[in-house]
Amino acid sequence: MTVNHEIDDAPSLSTDKLEQEIGKIIPRRNTPFARAVQIAPMPDYVEHREGVSQVGSLSAEAVVREYEAAAKEMEAMGADLIRAAQKCEAMTADVHKAIAVMQETATAYREDAKKMFARIEECALLSEQVRKTCEEMRQRIAGEPALQE
Repeated sequence: MTVNHEIDDAPSLSTDKLEQEIGKIIPRRNTPFARAVQIAPMPDYVEHREGVSQVGSLSAEAVVREYEAAAKEMEAMGADLIRAAQKCEAMTADVHKAIAVMQETATAYREDAKKMFARIEECALLSEQVRKTCEEMRQRIAGEPALQE
């Protein structure tokens, strides 16, 4: 027996009988342990057509609800990305402030370095002058002629 022959021998089912067969296979949720499922309303951008069977109608509703849930998740992800971008912008502003403080500090360090450089050179010149003065005084005391520069 071929597959085509099996399909040809299968009893034809109307949509009503198909719904009944599905109802037999899938148990109803009228058990005491079943929790009520809140079904979101259908989105505004779709509308049922006349003449569509209940199975087709329910299938289409289920699919459009899943698509709508996914679309809402995408929108929520977009909102999360906006919040993340705002945090990045705030962090970037803080980084720019920190860089400005570092540049001010570096400028102040350079100014301090200039002052220290000048002060050290002044001390070195003063030390040289003191050394020369001491040498001249030692020579005078010893009675030697002073060095001429």
